[in-house]
Amino acid sequence: MSSKDQPASVRTARADDVDAVVAALTTAFFDDPVWGPAFPDPGRRAAQAGALWRLFVTSAMRYPWLLVTERVEAAAVWIPPGGTELTDEEEHGFADFLRATTDARTAEGILAILEPMEAARPQEPHFYLSLLGTHDDHRGKGLGMALLRESLARIDELRMPAYLESSNPAANDKRYAAVGFVPTGELTMPDGHVVTTMWRPARG
Repeated sequence: MSSKDQPASVRTARADDVDAVVAALTTAFFDDPVWGPAFPDPGRRAAQAGALWRLFVTSAMRYPWLLVTERVEAAAVWIPPGGTELTDEEEHGFADFLRATTDARTAEGILAILEPMEAARPQEPHFYLSLLGTHDDHRGKGLGMALLRESLARIDELRMPAYLESSNPAANDKRYAAVGFVPTGELTMPDGHVVTTMWRPARG
């Protein structure tokens, strides 16, 4: 059995995992086709994006669906049916948060990415994969896909569908299709990049 075939040990994230989760997501999305250009200054990108990911990660900790590999090499931020990525208070102050941690133009660009994503989200109850990433130091070991498969196995036990946006279709659409996700549409970002929306019907 190769290292890529070995199942990953998956657990629910703890409060003391937050820094490691943020680090994994920050490296994973640093050169992402959508989220890299969203922070146009590479010298400030890690700090600015890390602040955004920290907000989403800490908010998601109120649900037991932030799943990680044992040493937090990879993380999956799931929002359960009826849940929200941010609390009402966080949502209310979100634009001000973005302006404070980046600048007015970058904040506008981030909102222009997130708003169509939110508008396209299905109304049917589902698990939403907000973020999935593997730390750069651990890529190529199959950990992210192993984490995704285990996540979906848990969701299947609840007989619920799942939904995601693929921000890097060329690299990831086939991987998502391999675990049951079906493309449902496309979102064109302000810079012209296309994001694939994908749905996985309930199983079990």
